[in-house]
Amino acid sequence: MSTDTSAGQAASGAARGEHPTPDRNEGLTADDLRDLAPADQDLRLYRAMAFVRAFEERVETLYKQGQVRGPAHLALGHEAVAVGVGAALGPQDRSIGTYRGHHHALVRGTPPDGMMLELLGRAGGVCGGKGGSMHVLSVEHGYLGSHAIIGAHLPVAAGLGWASQVLGEDRVTACFFGDGATNIGAFHEALNLAAVWHLPVVFVCENNGYMEYTPIETVVPVTYPAADRAAAYGLPAITVDGNDVSAVREVAVAAVATARRGEGPVLVEARTYRHGGHSVADPAAYRPLGEVEAWKARDPLAVHRDAAVARGGDPAVYEAVMPEVREQVAAIARRAQEAPRPDAADAWTDVWSDGSSTWRS
Repeated sequence: MSTDTSAGQAASGAARGEHPTPDRNEGLTADDLRDLAPADQDLRLYRAMAFVRAFEERVETLYKQGQVRGPAHLALGHEAVAVGVGAALGPQDRSIGTYRGHHHALVRGTPPDGMMLELLGRAGGVCGGKGGSMHVLSVEHGYLGSHAIIGAHLPVAAGLGWASQVLGEDRVTACFFGDGATNIGAFHEALNLAAVWHLPVVFVCENNGYMEYTPIETVVPVTYPAADRAAAYGLPAITVDGNDVSAVREVAVAAVATARRGEGPVLVEARTYRHGGHSVADPAAYRPLGEVEAWKARDPLAVHRDAAVARGGDPAVYEAVMPEVREQVAAIARRAQEAPRPDAADAWTDVWSDGSSTWRS
């Protein structure tokens, strides 16, 4: 997807190894990959993950410089989940996620300039510079928001699926959540309702092993906190290596097809790992020695690059991608830092949908 070209042009340009323009997003959908040869699909998936990685790296730097206000939760290490599922969705489909949602918004095609402006609290941000890192939303691009309350968005996803069903729309909603959300009542309520009503929702658990600072295995008596509970709602237990974008995409294609056929929801658990702490402010000293290094040895970008090269991909082409996208994101950040702050009067806009903030106060 692109902010200045069609999806098809963006895909073919990436496949040819062309340098993206400074304001181009590396998001993608199933349509972007459909007509590409397998080798070009490999490169397209890699570029999308590399863009997310570069964006999150830059956000981390800006946060540590004091330029990103409020909490920021990065998806460094989670790239394969967002890209793999995004590559299975159509442009008409929708995604919804948690406060760790930059990667999902970008993959859906949310403009990176607007994203960066939002994170820096500047005018022109996708939410007017008022939502910040934890509340990114771009309805236009099919991303129905990052939600800060654990598990609260799962019933919203069920509602989106119900709306699609009632209206007869060819839309699937992908709902992303963490392993900790599986202990929240809303998880069970949403899964139960979606299963009973056969709603077109793909629920995706990004299991990174930690409920904020607590290892998930210390509070859940099953190996897979999402998948091992699927049977309670008549759903199959589906797990996937969340650091292998090709594996995620394969599982997601099947899941989206099931939901689109009207056969009800699908629950997928993707095992992955966050490279940093729960938030940028968290040093993650609670993690055991060697754990981070062991997971980084299976970095999703390296896993996919090595597999693509083994299938005949050009190592030099892959080697050039990260420097290119890092410079692209650096240019985006420079522009965002030069942008003005929102006007103070804008604090009263978009507060209530009916505009009644003036009389309610």
